[in-house]
Amino acid sequence: METFTKTPREPRSALAEAAGLTWLRQASTAVVEVLSADERQITTVRVEEVPPTPAAAREAGRQLAIIHSAGADSFGSPPPGWTGPNYIGTRQQECTPTDNWARFYVDQRVLPFAFAAYRRHHLSTPGLHTVQAACEHVLNMAVDVEPARLHGDLWAGNLLFGTEGPVLIDPAAHGGHPETDLAMLALFGAPFIEEIRRGYLGVVKLEGDWLRRTPMHQLHPLAVHALTHGPGYGVQLVRAAEATLRL
Repeated sequence: METFTKTPREPRSALAEAAGLTWLRQASTAVVEVLSADERQITTVRVEEVPPTPAAAREAGRQLAIIHSAGADSFGSPPPGWTGPNYIGTRQQECTPTDNWARFYVDQRVLPFAFAAYRRHHLSTPGLHTVQAACEHVLNMAVDVEPARLHGDLWAGNLLFGTEGPVLIDPAAHGGHPETDLAMLALFGAPFIEEIRRGYLGVVKLEGDWLRRTPMHQLHPLAVHALTHGPGYGVQLVRAAEATLRL
């Protein structure tokens, strides 16, 4: 068995990742297996990658739905037993459990990164106001959903296609809205996204015209990228906020 070891710079990031992977893998073996982790590094089974196929993408969607269906104690809840930091990429984010998804999403996910992007001059003043208005709109929407067990950082690079099927890696796992993972896969170009959705919907039915809500669920990753990758993502964040206001 080949292994893969990495040494993150962020304090306790390796342990946070291990906790998230272990929690997700309790629901599905389509999550990379953790072999060891400590304060400095994490070692997992190495995934032998192969080109993605439509069938593998459908299976990825099916397994993601199974993971989501395993549930979480609340919105914002971290992996059980983990009291340390939660990271998305290199950035720490809050994980305080709540029973209100909209309040969690606005206060712990979108606005902290939007304000940070604004302070770095990666988001304009009018843009920040649009994001704030979109967040108020989210707070006023009726969202009736049970907490899902989210990967939390599911861009295309964290969905690998291995010789034995799809494998999720490098999560920011927490309790959240199931559409958020799907929205992030769409945002950053996951292969065969329609097949992923088809596999997902074969297990879990999403409410109403759920694809129209995709920009709302992209506010968080776009705010993160506006902070870390520059004003180009600030422009995309504003567009997603405008689309959210039209919901």
